[in-house]
Amino acid sequence: KTLLLICQFDFAIFYNAHRKVELATPDWPIEINLEYMQVVPAPYGGPLAVMRDPVKLVPVEGSSRPMIRIFDTTGNETGHILWNHGKLISMGWSDTEELICVLENAKVFKFDMFGNEMDCYSIGGEASVIKVVEAKVFQSAAGTGVAVMTTSGRIFLKQNINKSERKLPDIPNSNVSCSCWEIVTEGRNSYCLLGREREVIKLMHGQTVGTITANFFEKPYDRIIKISVSYNHQHLALYTNTGLLWMGSVDMRQKYCEFDTGRKDMPLQIEWIMNTHNTEADAVVISYPSYLLIVNRNADRSEFPYDPIMFLVAEMDGVRIITQSSHEMIQRLPKCVENIFAVNSQAPASYLFEAQKKFEEKSYKADEYLSMCRSNIELAVNECIEAAAYEFCPDTQKSLMRTAYFGKGFLASHNPEEYMRILRILRVLNTLRHEKIAMPLTYKQFSHLNPEVILSRLVFRKHYGVAIQVAKHLKLPESWILEHWAYHKVMHDKNDNEVARKITEKFKNPSIEGISYCNIAEKAHQCGRDELAIKLLELEPRASLQVPLLLKMGNCNRAVASATQSGDTELVTSVLLELKKTKTLSDLHMTIREYPLALNMYKKIMSESNRLALYHIYNTEDDHKSIAEFNFNNAIDSEGLESNLSQIGDSYSKGRCSVEAELCADTARILQFQKAHANKLNGNASMSGLSVHDSIVKLLQMGEIKEAEKLKHDYKVPDRRFWWMRILVLSEKLNWAELEKFSKSKKSPIGYEPFVEVCLQQENSFEARKYIARCPDKRKVLWYTRANLYNEAIDCALEQRDLHCLYELQTKIRLIRDQGLLDKICTAIAMLEAR
Repeated sequence: KTLLLICQFDFAIFYNAHRKVELATPDWPIEINLEYMQVVPAPYGGPLAVMRDPVKLVPVEGSSRPMIRIFDTTGNETGHILWNHGKLISMGWSDTEELICVLENAKVFKFDMFGNEMDCYSIGGEASVIKVVEAKVFQSAAGTGVAVMTTSGRIFLKQNINKSERKLPDIPNSNVSCSCWEIVTEGRNSYCLLGREREVIKLMHGQTVGTITANFFEKPYDRIIKISVSYNHQHLALYTNTGLLWMGSVDMRQKYCEFDTGRKDMPLQIEWIMNTHNTEADAVVISYPSYLLIVNRNADRSEFPYDPIMFLVAEMDGVRIITQSSHEMIQRLPKCVENIFAVNSQAPASYLFEAQKKFEEKSYKADEYLSMCRSNIELAVNECIEAAAYEFCPDTQKSLMRTAYFGKGFLASHNPEEYMRILRILRVLNTLRHEKIAMPLTYKQFSHLNPEVILSRLVFRKHYGVAIQVAKHLKLPESWILEHWAYHKVMHDKNDNEVARKITEKFKNPSIEGISYCNIAEKAHQCGRDELAIKLLELEPRASLQVPLLLKMGNCNRAVASATQSGDTELVTSVLLELKKTKTLSDLHMTIREYPLALNMYKKIMSESNRLALYHIYNTEDDHKSIAEFNFNNAIDSEGLESNLSQIGDSYSKGRCSVEAELCADTARILQFQKAHANKLNGNASMSGLSVHDSIVKLLQMGEIKEAEKLKHDYKVPDRRFWWMRILVLSEKLNWAELEKFSKSKKSPIGYEPFVEVCLQQENSFEARKYIARCPDKRKVLWYTRANLYNEAIDCALEQRDLHCLYELQTKIRLIRDQGLLDKICTAIAMLEAR
């Protein structure tokens, strides 16, 4: 069974539980011979940087100028760098797929996978003065770091671009040169391990001198020539000039095994093989020219013939091997896969797999195999789902998922979420592994990077269609992918109308949320395509996003129009304040004069900050009414109203505001009258600033009756108002004789109730009685009651036969407890009720 599966599923299983998986075969250009090249691959199925090895003699074809060429894992060239920056010491890849190039003068250049320069910085310090002879690019929790070794044997380390360089401690007995070194990271801290003769030196920041560890091997050797640290920086491998291999913990306190390879030549690379199902490492892979050796912790070995040159890439769950004609991955066989496919396996998942095969063949043996795993069928289903996730071959994946689906039918209840999740991820992984995408990720790598990072890498590679489908499949937002696609169109498609049409077609899908035309328009503006930017901004429904970019582009008229159409006064205000900074007042006024809302808002702003500018606007528009109001407010503030009234009146007249002009004339006359009257009285009683009403009252209080009547006549004060003013002044002065005389002077235009009211305000019921008799009959009872003249009120109510008023009076009289009045009103009520 297992032999058949091995052949069918395209992978080889080693006896020490490791497997070799074939990935997409690279198709290198004919001029690329890896035997003469330096190859620096990125982890997670990323790109490869290829450069001619300067220490190897090779016939020069074409230009002799150094060039770094960048390929994907299938051999397709994505970019190149014509190298003219100086002597290159080392290359490496960052965790964001940026190529890091370290120079002899300690400068570091960063390029993207298309060969575009992104950044440049220096290690700094002493490293910039002394030449660099070796360099390492490493990963840590702080980011991608660079460590360099100078000609003086000192090591400088920079954790990331934002941190300053650190000088590690000096090497003890530095007169003896080191043969190898590696960087080890622990969280955000990093230190260096150096191999020198028979010892390993640990250099950690903060120490004054490095610590030495020796006596690793039991067998004799001259020196350590290779150091390899595992992907998780927990395990260490040392290799000597006599072919001895030491494996242990990175702190060198625990030794796993010592192994004699039997080879005296220098290995090309040594890398640890990380386990797929946990974070441990059980074996190392050692590459020699035309030969590959795998050694595990138990000193078991596997060896294979290979191409003359190969390059190992340490991954978080294995080691990739890149040669001229192949691309493979060595992995620790996942436990779930081993349980299913191992020879004579008695795991429930193995029986379930066989049962499903026999069921497809319509064999009765399906029930026999099923009975062997029925008690653990849920475990078997879960193992099949997990194993499918670790497989590369789609046929194997389908077989395992069919087995899981078959097994689910025998479970009373099973949560399908994990089954559906793995199905979606497998479809995505198979798409990524396709030679056109060339991102051969494993399930563990996919889970570690998370889908958002995968999508960003697809977008950066310009696989927009694939990225959108992956986002839909994994139920992730796709709007940002479309925005990046639109950026690409803006930068590379020169037909404005065509670009706008394509973007509109893509973005009109109502299911896509969060798309902003403004972001794309800003990109178009950055590319110098303002016409396209305006076309895109016309599609943006949110004015708050449109306006800032229109202002940035200098399209002020559109910015003001968009802000005013939105009706958002805060937005209009922000536009006006921005324009005020960049335009002269005249230009600003010409821009906003066609937009009433903007013009009014601007006037309001100017009235609070720059009133002179406001006057210029009114003057430019020939707005005489506003000029008059402006002058009026200024006159009030400066207390010069009298001298400016004629000018204000003229402005109102020019603005066809006859009422306001007449009021100005009237105001001028009253002020002149008040001034003349003040001069007449030598300033003893000033009326300056009083209104016509208050001026008449003042005159009445002073006894200037004729002057008051003249003012009343001049300003057409109604008789009713004048009578009210007259009786109020007389009552306040308690001039009751004059008040009575005035009431008899002629028929009152306001009646006689006001006379009663002013008398009662002064608490004079006696005087009030005179005028109540002249009030209307239906109001007399009320006024007698308010004046506390209850006898007269009872007589009046009886005379008017108003029983209702008598009852109300009876209630009030009971409260004052006057028995005589109470008897009188009871008698009156009885008389009326008897009738």
